[in-house]
Amino acid sequence: MRAPIRWGLLPLVFAGGVLGVALRAALTLPMQGGFTFGLLVATIGINAVGSGLLGFLVAGLGDAHPRRRAFLGTGVMGGFTTYSGFAVLLGELAQAGLILYAALFAALALLSAGAGAILGLQAGAKLARRRGIAP
Repeated sequence: MRAPIRWGLLPLVFAGGVLGVALRAALTLPMQGGFTFGLLVATIGINAVGSGLLGFLVAGLGDAHPRRRAFLGTGVMGGFTTYSGFAVLLGELAQAGLILYAALFAALALLSAGAGAILGLQAGAKLARRRGIAP
């Protein structure tokens, strides 16, 4: 059975999203204008860090703090990370005929985000155990 939508959390998600997008923009706007090396690295880093922090929040907060999780997890981290930016950069590399670079970029982006999530989940679970919150 599907859980009911908690409409009261929507303003928190919105506010967190605004903050997350602003943080990402502060890091990436100076590098806009195609697939520069800096933008590729920033996109990988943002998604790895964001995945790690989201994993930490999910495991560390559990279901005990739905308002914090909505603001920080869905909002801030959802706005900060950028799957669409990753996909567009990947497409630009492929369209330019840089298939090897596109494959390398995709592999590094996915592996680093996955590693970030795993490390974040482990750290969050450790914190939750210390605080007596069931994972």
